[in-house]
Amino acid sequence: MPNRQLLPYGGQAVIEGVMMRGAHGMAVAVRTPDAQVVIHTQPLSPLYRNRFSRVPFLRGLLGLWDALGLGYKSLTFSANVAADGAAKFEGPMAWGTLAVSLALGLGLFFLAPAGVAQWGERAFGIPAGWGSLIEGILRLGLIVGYLWAIGFMPDIQRLFGYHGAEHKTIHAFEAGAELTPASVARFPLEHPRCGTAFLLTVVIFSVLVFALLGPLSLWARLLSRLLLIPIVAGLAYEYIRFTARHLSHPLVRLLVIPNLALQRLTTREPDERMLEVAIAAFRAMRVQEEMPVS
Repeated sequence: MPNRQLLPYGGQAVIEGVMMRGAHGMAVAVRTPDAQVVIHTQPLSPLYRNRFSRVPFLRGLLGLWDALGLGYKSLTFSANVAADGAAKFEGPMAWGTLAVSLALGLGLFFLAPAGVAQWGERAFGIPAGWGSLIEGILRLGLIVGYLWAIGFMPDIQRLFGYHGAEHKTIHAFEAGAELTPASVARFPLEHPRCGTAFLLTVVIFSVLVFALLGPLSLWARLLSRLLLIPIVAGLAYEYIRFTARHLSHPLVRLLVIPNLALQRLTTREPDERMLEVAIAAFRAMRVQEEMPVS
């Protein structure tokens, strides 16, 4: 039997639900307004199993597409379930919302810190290397501040509860535990392969990569930040993958402490009903994987 901790299982919290994905299929389970659990499943494209999916750094780009593509589909499904017969969240409205969100995210978390750091370098004569460090600190501060601020919103708190349920369910499976709410609830909120950990790692690697570019004009700096996102994402993916596979090493356990700590902002203790939804999504995904469910 394969090592459960090495199986490519991951997930994402959605509106009143959880998406779980494996190597061959994905499933989304959502709690309806009348307290039922609706499940959507689908096989994954062969794109996730071709030879490029095993190539270091290229597989990181695939993971980025995974987060965008499957995440969009899962959020759309959950939003339509939550709408309960109201106007559907799909088509141009959905794609437009996604495009605006991506543009705002790139502008706020990538371009704005680069612009401020560029101004600081010119105004105070700061060397480019130190400017990249300042840029990274600004970027991290914006991300942490944003996650902290939205965590006060009741709807986001519920989303973070489902995020915690997703982590606990994957932890329980990897430990070989019974997949019941009472059993799953005992496991940690944090998981080393979490997307929040990926965000922090992207920020750290962005400092190192951008510092190598040296002094740039403002427009060259802004353009480089956008063009190098795939490179930074690939590096971050490989780092997350490496640390997740070597958690038994004391140094690796030390390295992942910041990644696990940041997840305290994006997870909440789930209630029993949230755990039921996460377990339902995981079991449905496992059926797609054509494996027996424990």
